[in-house]
Amino acid sequence: MTRIGFFTRVLDDAPPGERYRLAAEQVEHAERLGFDTAWVAQHHFDGDEGGLPAPLVFLSHLAARTSRIRLGTAIITLPLEHPVRVAEDAAVLDLLSGGRLEVGVGGGGTPTAFTAFGKDPAERGSIYAEHLQVLVDAWSGKDLGGGNHLYPAAPALLDAIWEATFSVYGGARAGRAGNGLMLSRTQPRPEGAPHATLAEIQKPIVDAYYAGLPSGVAPRVMASRTAFVADTREEALHWAARGLAKPGLRQPDGDGVDALIAAWDAHVGTPEDVVASLKADPTLERATDLVFQVHSIDPPHEQVLRSIELLATEVAPALGGVLEGTTA
Repeated sequence: MTRIGFFTRVLDDAPPGERYRLAAEQVEHAERLGFDTAWVAQHHFDGDEGGLPAPLVFLSHLAARTSRIRLGTAIITLPLEHPVRVAEDAAVLDLLSGGRLEVGVGGGGTPTAFTAFGKDPAERGSIYAEHLQVLVDAWSGKDLGGGNHLYPAAPALLDAIWEATFSVYGGARAGRAGNGLMLSRTQPRPEGAPHATLAEIQKPIVDAYYAGLPSGVAPRVMASRTAFVADTREEALHWAARGLAKPGLRQPDGDGVDALIAAWDAHVGTPEDVVASLKADPTLERATDLVFQVHSIDPPHEQVLRSIELLATEVAPALGGVLEGTTA
């Protein structure tokens, strides 16, 4: 059975402290409605891109306010972090949350962010691989140098690692490691295929992931999808038009809100609209986790809460067999 999750980049139209309060309320609401997981992103310096530079700190706050829902990072920008410190903080948080932590990592981040951390963005791939290996070594209980071993020990986190990627290479890498695969809600179209669907772009990534999985290792594939559900289609389109036409977002060649929705791979409308849209995405048949977010539509808080409710009570149940399991 596919797990259902809620994801936030903490982008509510409010000052930082209020953003954190609203995001926490949304996660608590998702837990009450039966969501299995909640995920937060990490972004440095640019509050318009994402509002949370310290996801493990925020998740510790959520751990104290929730009791069941699993809590995940989507993602920690691993090249910009000291991997031993990430291993330690994650180990403590996993204990405090009762073993509810999921650790999503990736090599992304803007070049200017790398500069601020004294890193060369051209080396992000090699730094990412090195830091990920340190995480694995730490949670495996290996010597980290000088006879030092991670305390508290956290071997269970080895089964909670997820890797985010846009590439076939990254999908194969995650598969070979037996880690989870995180698929984005949208991603750039390849040159020469400007109208390719998200499912068409992500299929070879998922294929490479499954092909790389060691025998006997269960797949973990997260499909993150923008979904905004409202009581009427008119209300949903109103907020989609406002959110997706914001300055700074790439705009499609066509006109109108439908072109915006298609360009951003969004699922928008009534519960019936969103169910039909999601059923047309074959990626979901191979996903173990379907994670919903409202970005880049970003409606007001009350509309986010209503969307979470409709996703839980009407959309997820109606998806039925689409979410029953995974196929290679």
